[in-house]
Amino acid sequence: MKTQIEQDGIVTLTDETHNQLSGSDLWNEDLRPTTMKEHSWKGVNFATLWIGMCLCIPAYTMASGMMTLGMNWWQAIGTIFLGNVIVLIPILLNSHAGTKFGIPYPVFARLWFGDKGAHIPALARAIVAAGWFGINTWIGTEAIDTLLSASFSSWNGLAGHTAIVFALFWLLNVGVAYKGPQAIKVLGAIAAPVIGISAIILFIWAYTNSGGWGPILSTPSKFTSTREFLAVFFPALTGVIAFWATLALNIPDFCRYARSQKSQMVAQTFSLPLTMSIFSFIGIAVTSATIVIFGEAIWDPVALVAKFPPFIIFLGTIVIVLSSLTINVGANIVAPARAIENLNPKKITFAMGALVTGIFAILLQPWYIMSNFGNYIFGWLGTYGALLGPIDGIAIADYWLVRRRQMALKDLYEVNGRYSYSTGFNKNGIYALVIGVAIPVLGLLIPGLRFLWDNAWTFGLFISIIVYTYLMRGDKSVLAPGEYEEITLKTSEKPIIDSQTADPTITK
Repeated sequence: MKTQIEQDGIVTLTDETHNQLSGSDLWNEDLRPTTMKEHSWKGVNFATLWIGMCLCIPAYTMASGMMTLGMNWWQAIGTIFLGNVIVLIPILLNSHAGTKFGIPYPVFARLWFGDKGAHIPALARAIVAAGWFGINTWIGTEAIDTLLSASFSSWNGLAGHTAIVFALFWLLNVGVAYKGPQAIKVLGAIAAPVIGISAIILFIWAYTNSGGWGPILSTPSKFTSTREFLAVFFPALTGVIAFWATLALNIPDFCRYARSQKSQMVAQTFSLPLTMSIFSFIGIAVTSATIVIFGEAIWDPVALVAKFPPFIIFLGTIVIVLSSLTINVGANIVAPARAIENLNPKKITFAMGALVTGIFAILLQPWYIMSNFGNYIFGWLGTYGALLGPIDGIAIADYWLVRRRQMALKDLYEVNGRYSYSTGFNKNGIYALVIGVAIPVLGLLIPGLRFLWDNAWTFGLFISIIVYTYLMRGDKSVLAPGEYEEITLKTSEKPIIDSQTADPTITK
């Protein structure tokens, strides 16, 4: 029986199968597969998405931390570019699954962990996203606090003024997300040009007012040997990779709306590494100019904004707040809210998930994570990179090596389907995750194996790929030869009737 239709490389459910599954406990309007009508995102939508997310303060200041550790400007930019090219590979590999089958990340995880086991990678991603939500909320808080301090002399004398701003900005973020994940498309369309133009204006201002590039671009590296450089390079590279390792997992949340594989691949390939590298260079160049203009290196754009007249502070704060709000709603609320919703699709709504995410973000104490660069890149980025690398590897191994891009879409939504496995958990996925995390952790315990931890994301990725592929040999959940063709109607013609008309939503 044909249960799915493949048209131009995109698979959707037949109308009959769609209607049959609508009553399943694993099904709701947010988690169901997208319809052909909903595959409407063009390449420009993905480019705008990445540009809007990359133009954020953590990206602006990333190179500064590496230079503080001893790198010169081109070593820092090179590390950032290389890290983003590396993480782009799993992003594109997982994008293919989202584009072809129209499924969000929690449903994709059912494929390799089981319908119950999927909560493990989904909630792991959710915890990281909640942490980032707190970080960006804290960054926006500092910007607003700076504006109020510059505009009202009595503001700094108000007890708990920063906490008040944090609470209000937290409510704004959760409030926007509460309305639904589609908000990211509107915010991205506004934020990308506004923040991009603002960055260019800041760059021009810095160059013209300093009479050149400033001293930082001529400052040599502090490393006297290759060994000294590599001791900093590899942890920094892992930090860069980990920065977007979150999106490498739940990129299907966006690509499930892609019009074609080519459009999303080309757009993502150019927009991610180039935007991150260029924006980081702007951060370095502007900071270099501040030494000439103000007599000190100002890496923090919030502190830099405070040096200007009140009206410029007002405009700068709007840009910073818009940046923090955009990346929060898109990258840091939708994914965990969807993961929480997946715990009980029939009872938990996306709005409830967004609220829980916001509360958990506070518990992670973002002010501590951002208190110094060591907490940020070695503690925060390094630690969750060690967790997400193996999950990335399992996802890639399952889709590309074990199943070879073929699956029964309807079984992802059946409680007793083939992807429920025997107990709702795919033990092979759990074993591969534990091994993929445990081996890099040895680098924390054994000094001679420190390189394992310094490259935890990379080692975890490849270890889990090897282990998972080996354990899944001959697994019953894999479609038998010819079975995909038996359940799939392949056509190049658009369906004459499409009863699946639910409005598209956007996830991340």
